[in-house]
This record gives sequence, C-alpha cells and structure tokens, in this order.
Amino acid sequence: MSEPVPPSTPHSGEPSRKKSLVRELTEGLLTAFVIAAVLKLFVVQAFRIPSGSMIPTLLVGDQILVSKLSYGIKSPFHDRYLFRTGHPNRGDVVVFKWPKDESKDFIKRVVGIPGDRIRIEKKKLYVNDVLQNEPYIQSIDPDTTDQSPRDNFETVVPPHSYFVMGDNRDDSYDSRFWGFVKGRKIVGRAILIYWSWDKKKNSVRIPRLGRIIH
Repeated sequence: MSEPVPPSTPHSGEPSRKKSLVRELTEGLLTAFVIAAVLKLFVVQAFRIPSGSMIPTLLVGDQILVSKLSYGIKSPFHDRYLFRTGHPNRGDVVVFKWPKDESKDFIKRVVGIPGDRIRIEKKKLYVNDVLQNEPYIQSIDPDTTDQSPRDNFETVVPPHSYFVMGDNRDDSYDSRFWGFVKGRKIVGRAILIYWSWDKKKNSVRIPRLGRIIH
C-alpha cells in the first residue's frame, strides 16, 4: 500500500524560494567582499590625492589606482616580499608608508635608487653628476639662492632605499627633508587616474578620467 500524499497547499514552495534567494544574495555579497579584499591586499588599491605636492602630474581630488604587483607579492602580515617581480625605477610614481608615521601613505616620484648620488643645485637635479630631464615638474618660487635643502642638497642613496620627491618641487615635503624610503615600505606604483573631482569648481575633471600616470 502506498503512503498517503499530503494535499498540496497553495504557495507551499514560496518560503523555500525566499530562503534560497536570501542565501544566494548573501553568498554573492560574501564572495564579492572576499574578492575585493584579496584584490586590495595583493593586486590593486585605490587612493585619493589630498595635497598639491605632485602637481602638475596629480591634482588635489584625483583618485588613483595603485598596482601592488609592480614589484612583487607581499605578505599581508608584514612588509616582506614573498615573490619579487622587479624593483622601483627612477621616474616611477609610488605610494609608500611615510617613514615618520607609517600609518600615513605618501605619494612621490622616485628620483634615486640604491647607490645613486643625488645632488640638487639651484633646483636642478643631478643623479650621478648627470643633469636630469624632468618635463613633469613645476617650480613656482623663483628664489634659488638660500633655500636649503629644498634647492641645494647632496646625498648618496643607501642600500635597499629610495630617494623620492614631489613633482611640485617648491611645495613638497619629501626625501630632502625626512630622508629615504625603504624598499619594503613601498605599497605600489601609481598607474591610473580613475576619478577626479575639482572641489573649487564643484565638477568632474572629465579629461583626467582614465589618464595613465607617467
């Protein structure tokens, strides 16, 4: 004898469908969160430019993407590379942990790599006694006679360290004032401006969107 089949109830499957939908949404959100966390830890991270030290390359209100894979893969638990793919080069725009307070991220341009002799003479940058061609910088203060170390400076970059400067040379708090950046403290290389907001004009700087950072 077959067992009796309970009579069907209208909409008997609706609670299950609702539970299934909630579960799918929850799993989707959790998956998206995990992917975003992994990307931020190992691949790419977004930063906002709060000051004018990198004008004209980067403006206040620019929002940028920084590649964390440019120089290798770091452990999420300490500032050591698990795998190296390269090293910062002169001219790279990098985000790093500020040596004076590692809770703060700074962005500057690498102008000196380990072993380089850096000399600034009347605002002109010499690396290993070679005058550098720097079309990306600006200098707004004509006075070059007695501004040291801003305009007159000399040092040698130690091992595993980098000398960095802002492109807005007369208004940048950088290695001239607080010293070198350790290689393992570099977060990554700035690669792209994905958003830019002009607070003064209260508008988007459309021509800057998608601009590659050089």
